[in-house]
Amino acid sequence: MLKKQQEATPRLSRRERQIMDVIYESGRATAADVRQRIVDPPSYSAVRALLRVLEEKGHIRHEQDGPRYVFLPTVPRETARRSALGHLLRTFFDGSTQSAVATLLDLKAQELTAEDFDRLSQMIEQARKEER
Repeated sequence: MLKKQQEATPRLSRRERQIMDVIYESGRATAADVRQRIVDPPSYSAVRALLRVLEEKGHIRHEQDGPRYVFLPTVPRETARRSALGHLLRTFFDGSTQSAVATLLDLKAQELTAEDFDRLSQMIEQARKEER
C-alpha cells in the first residue's frame, strides 16, 4: 500500500518539505506565514510559486480569506508521516525497522523515561499480538 501511495504522491524538494512542515505545524498558513517561519527564506514571490506547485501536486489546497490565500494540507498528517517514514526506512535503513529503531535508541535513549520504555514495550507486545 505504501508503494501505491508513494507513486500517487510526487516527491518533494527540500523547500517544498520546509513549506509543508510549516503548514502541518500550524494547520494552515499564508505565504507570508510560510516565509516568516522557514530558515533562510526565498523571496515572497518564490514562496508563492512553491505554494502553487504544491497545490498542483495535490499536497495543499487554498481558501480565500479576504485578499489572502490561506493554504491547508490535503493529506492528513498521519498519512504524510507514514509516507515520510516509509521513505526514510527505504532510503537510509534498507527497509529495516529494527535498524531505524536501534538508531533512534542510540540517539535518544538518555532522554527516555521509564514510562517511555514501558510504553514502547507495550507497543511492541501489541504489534506481536497483531502479527504486524
